[in-house]
Amino acid sequence: MKRTSNILIAAAVVSGAMLSACGKDNRKPGKHYMPDMGESRAYEFYSERLSTLKPVDGTVKRGELLPYHLKAVDTAQSNAVKNPLTLTKADLEEGKRLFNIYCGICHGSKLDGNGPLYNGGNGPYVAAPANLVSGPKAGYTEGRLFHVMTFGYNAMGSYASQLDKEQRWKVAAYIRSVQNDGANASAVASDSTQSAPAASAAAAPANDSTAASH
Repeated sequence: MKRTSNILIAAAVVSGAMLSACGKDNRKPGKHYMPDMGESRAYEFYSERLSTLKPVDGTVKRGELLPYHLKAVDTAQSNAVKNPLTLTKADLEEGKRLFNIYCGICHGSKLDGNGPLYNGGNGPYVAAPANLVSGPKAGYTEGRLFHVMTFGYNAMGSYASQLDKEQRWKVAAYIRSVQNDGANASAVASDSTQSAPAASAAAAPANDSTAASH
């Protein structure tokens, strides 16, 4: 009899627990025994070594022009390099603006080599900068002008850190558009529509001996 009573009491307790569980809101789970096993903590990854790594050589940033592979000594090949940009009038105006900011102080706003630093021989710079509108430099191609801005020439240093590749091409196109009293303007339009930026390895060597010092 006593055993039967114990069985009935146990059955009542189990039934009550089951009924209680059925009435619980299943959308609200109970306590987790080890919550970190189901809900991992946010982990912020940082490695000083990885964060200071430089991109692989030859990496091209999205939207940027392809790398310029010629070296400073490849002057002859630079004459054959075509402007990879399809330039508009607005691009030439931007080239003019950049020229006046970075180049005009030496070469002058008229590109005649009489900038504020020279000032007809009365400025702090004793050597006259190159005249870009007449003389030997007026025959430079856009590729040659880009090459000079990239690596420098004679007393002129490199402007690759001040002007990116696209800006240097715009400046080169602007210079060509005003050289020889604008005689090269049509040639600029022709050169600027070319889409192949690579230089031809078979380009004829330029005669640098006739070029005046910068």
